[in-house]
Amino acid sequence: MTEQDATDPQAASDGDGEAAADDQQATDADLDDIAEEPAGDADELLDDIAAADEDVDESLVERVADSDPAEIAAELAALRERVETMEESLAEREDEVSDLESRLKRKQAEFQNYKKRQKKRMEEEKQRATEDLVARLVDVRDNLQRALDQEEGADIRGGVESTLRQFDDELDRENVERIEPEPGDDVDPQRHEALATVPSEQPADTVAQVHRPGYEMAGKVIRTAQVAVSDGSKADE
Repeated sequence: MTEQDATDPQAASDGDGEAAADDQQATDADLDDIAEEPAGDADELLDDIAAADEDVDESLVERVADSDPAEIAAELAALRERVETMEESLAEREDEVSDLESRLKRKQAEFQNYKKRQKKRMEEEKQRATEDLVARLVDVRDNLQRALDQEEGADIRGGVESTLRQFDDELDRENVERIEPEPGDDVDPQRHEALATVPSEQPADTVAQVHRPGYEMAGKVIRTAQVAVSDGSKADE
């Protein structure tokens, strides 16, 4: 190297540029050689990792870079196979879910139709039961009408009593019971309607008189009994 070369900045700069160019060519040649090897998948993995997350764990990158390219390629192939298997399994599960949802919808529709049929059947049975009761009560009315058709002055008491018994029999058939408490019974707000408080020989706050009987059907009160309640003022007389 001449003295001019040693002291000339331009010459030094040209020398550094040539050296850098040689290094770049060597690096490019190395990269070309690597690209031709089976490590291509590893390089792609590194690029994907870097592109997906700039803050990726450097130790993972170093491990991949330091691993044997053939091992990385085999591992990637195994991972791809597992992914494909999992995707197939997922597709099967999605088909199963779709099938179950379809079956559930059919069952729900069938259940709704069943409820509608049952409701209609109950309404029809209720209507038939009502029709049957009315048909029996018509006979009772006919007997009352025949009693009223008797000649004026005729004793119709026997006919009315017979008709009343017939009517009570029909109520019994429908499981209807009279609510008619005895004097001195406790007042039951669920079954008795207190109309007034009256002087009575019965203990205070008990039934003194029954003004109108009540009725209950199958254990359900359909009409409360109207009663007068004793004030107990004559209990000690």
